[in-house]
Amino acid sequence: MIEYDPVFYSRVLTGLTLSFHIIFATIGVGVPMMILLCEWIGIKRNDEHYLLLARRWARGFVITVAVGVVTGTAIGLQLNLLWPNFMRIAGHVIGLPLFLETFAFFIEAIFLSIYLYTWDRFKNRMKHLLLLIPVVIGSSSSAIFITMVNAFMNTPQGFSIQDGVLANVQPVAAMFTPAMPTKVAHVLSSAYLTSAFLLAMISAFAILRGRHHVYHKKALRLSMIAACVFAMATALIGDFSGKFLADYQPEKLAAAEWHFQTEKEAPLIIGGVLTEDEEIRYALKIPYALSILAHGHSKAEVIGLHEFSEQERPPLFIHYLFDGMVFIGVYLLFVSVLFLVVSWIPLVNEYNKLLLWMIVAGGPLSMVAIEFGWMFTEFGRQPWILVGYMLTSEGATASSHVDRMLILFCLLYVCLSISLVAVMRAMFKQNPVEKELKERRIR
Repeated sequence: MIEYDPVFYSRVLTGLTLSFHIIFATIGVGVPMMILLCEWIGIKRNDEHYLLLARRWARGFVITVAVGVVTGTAIGLQLNLLWPNFMRIAGHVIGLPLFLETFAFFIEAIFLSIYLYTWDRFKNRMKHLLLLIPVVIGSSSSAIFITMVNAFMNTPQGFSIQDGVLANVQPVAAMFTPAMPTKVAHVLSSAYLTSAFLLAMISAFAILRGRHHVYHKKALRLSMIAACVFAMATALIGDFSGKFLADYQPEKLAAAEWHFQTEKEAPLIIGGVLTEDEEIRYALKIPYALSILAHGHSKAEVIGLHEFSEQERPPLFIHYLFDGMVFIGVYLLFVSVLFLVVSWIPLVNEYNKLLLWMIVAGGPLSMVAIEFGWMFTEFGRQPWILVGYMLTSEGATASSHVDRMLILFCLLYVCLSISLVAVMRAMFKQNPVEKELKERRIR
């Protein structure tokens, strides 16, 4: 019989909730930006296709927001129930951004409701567009504030512990940690990129099914232009993130790259298999690339994992998470650039099946990259829940019922998933875009 371990079950339940919630959190941050761009173009060009596109995107978006509210509430509940020792510190030190995140969500929810209710109620359409700006600000601010909490867990500051008692608490300093700028920028850019590719996937799949209306082509082109911009931004921010890790979390970078010995001109390891004696086989090694990633020049010295005690080393499987995240990011950048290049070449059809299928594949892959990214962040911080102050095992509950909670939340997420698919299917299958175009007499 397997021995019950509350720490293990707490980690599994929290990981499950985060992996489920991050899907809707990402959509919640990125899609409002895409709706804003779409409606703005529609107003500027007086193009009913873009205006209808914004309207239909908004309908689907509000369903994902509803599910995101449930999963977000579950996270807040689990933080207090499963990680009470951590929250004793975090509640005092980093409680401000947690409060502000809730306030930002209220702004988003209020203005989203008004925005949806007031379609076709303004003679000046720009007034309706202005209602969406607080939604974009609120959703992005929510991501910023909650990412500040994660950044604090990686590079804690703004407090001290004297004789086991919390002292000198500075909430603002705790919000603006060294990890905050790169983490916030990466979360926002990757959310925008993922949302753009998910929307492009829908349009590309519609064209593949023979629906060649100009509406779908405009939707695909807009989404891919946005995806190209956000993919470039994400790649640039990823480079800054690598340099942050080299300075503040070198053990995490070393584990991600299977870099064991401190050395100059360090190569970047891609793929491969690690043996028990730390021999790397079947990997692609790019000379000097890790030194360049870490410090910006090829002769830089990169700290190896052997400089740290075994108890403080992150798990080595994060190498595959890092590789997967980077590979998908490169793929998304390649596909978006390829689509735009092909679309600018005369006599070349940018709607050929191969390219469209590559775009369709980019949708789920972009979400996989998001999952890999947060897993890399969380596992790469281990064994700490609060780096340098509290181990994960010290922050967890000692309750004997976490396994039952895990079963209940699994059932909840299954029900939410089925409900989401059913509602989305009914909403759009019963009201296809061709029908709505005809009803609105849009050609």
